[in-house]
Amino acid sequence: MPISKTVTAVLALASVASAFQGSFLGNTMRVGLPSTSSLEMKYSVAVIGGGPSGACAAEELAKDKNIDTIMFERKMDNCKPCGGAIPLCMIDEFNFPPEIVDRRVRKMKMISPTNYEVDIGATLKPNEYIGMTRREIMDDFLRQRAIQTGAKCINGLVTDIELPKTADGKYKIKYQNYDGKRVGVPEEVEVDCIIGADGANSRTAKAMDAGEYNYAIAFQERIRISDEQMAFYEELAEMYVGDDVSPDFYGWVFPKYDHVGVGTGTVVNRPAIKDYQKAIRDRAGAKIEGGSIIKVEAHPIPEEMRPRRVNGRVCLVGDAAGYVTKCSGEGIYFAAKSGRMAGAAIRDLMRGGTRLPTEKEITEAYIKPYDKLYGPTYTVLDILQKVFYTSNGAREAFVEMCESEYVQRVTFDSYLYKKVQGTNPVEDVKLLFTTIGSLIRGNALATKDAEYSNPVESLKRL
Repeated sequence: MPISKTVTAVLALASVASAFQGSFLGNTMRVGLPSTSSLEMKYSVAVIGGGPSGACAAEELAKDKNIDTIMFERKMDNCKPCGGAIPLCMIDEFNFPPEIVDRRVRKMKMISPTNYEVDIGATLKPNEYIGMTRREIMDDFLRQRAIQTGAKCINGLVTDIELPKTADGKYKIKYQNYDGKRVGVPEEVEVDCIIGADGANSRTAKAMDAGEYNYAIAFQERIRISDEQMAFYEELAEMYVGDDVSPDFYGWVFPKYDHVGVGTGTVVNRPAIKDYQKAIRDRAGAKIEGGSIIKVEAHPIPEEMRPRRVNGRVCLVGDAAGYVTKCSGEGIYFAAKSGRMAGAAIRDLMRGGTRLPTEKEITEAYIKPYDKLYGPTYTVLDILQKVFYTSNGAREAFVEMCESEYVQRVTFDSYLYKKVQGTNPVEDVKLLFTTIGSLIRGNALATKDAEYSNPVESLKRL
């Protein structure tokens, strides 16, 4: 045989042997995914976290069958400590079935530091309400819908993410696999893009150097009360303000299916969270007296957006990105919406699995549209918190202002439909003078805020 043909034959055999070896012994396997040749290999996206943000991102990605979508979630029955309130627009927008909503709240009581009560909700139309949900029910529904769409869900805890060494290289995800196991088994997978939906303590954020942010501790007890007491909360939620329940937030009693969620939160004095929780129970008093605590929950909640939400082919959504509003502490809608927007943006940028998106493209297609839609909401609520949650006098004024039908209408319309509603200039001028008067009266009525010393803990950041 001529030398040239011999060389060709040897090279061909070597190529076959190399391919054979690579299929069975070589590089990191795509865990749980069908083994294919390199010519048939799809681009893959990992969604780390299976809460509302992760599930909605995975569902959007899975709509394109040319993209392998992997969703990681450690706690399949997760009950995040959360008030569970969702706006009316979310129910239709995310196609929630009726059983997702435990209660339809049409009345709210705002209760001041001196226990002055204001009933709000008179401006709601007959078909308008705030939905009360249990996170374990809602999260599972969204997760199952993502799986039915085509996402592969791994019951695993991501422990480390290795960044690619080349511009188009893969991200290596190391995790403990708990699928059907009591003890996790270490495994790893390589992917082309990552969406971090793994909450305030996001490993994705750390891996991509997203920067730190300040955070609140939310604490909630689920309390089962008598049928008579539960009837009081049939369509009613309560919000308590005062430095006894929180120096910078509020306490709540929100109705669920067969119990109430009673909780509070704080950034500036996190070590005292149990004292504030006792205070909210005391303030609720006879309305929950004799109830049995069926679950205690605590969790960090972001107070601001991450300095960086995209790096390379990795982006953050939900709590990992810092999408929780000041003043109201709302995060469920923004988590689901950001996940949906990020998943759809990356899916579309990948053009049927034929290309990889760039950092600039993800920023243009996801971050900028999100900020344009919801930036004004974050700004307005940040200002409200700084003005009205800083002292008992300001809190008294805040509750008094809630008596205004104009304030109630603008507040509910903005919350229910997630848009800063257009306001009436004449009413705004009246409101300005009303606010000044309320602040003067509030400072005269309210007790001075208790002093506390917390020079270290409140400065810690995630």
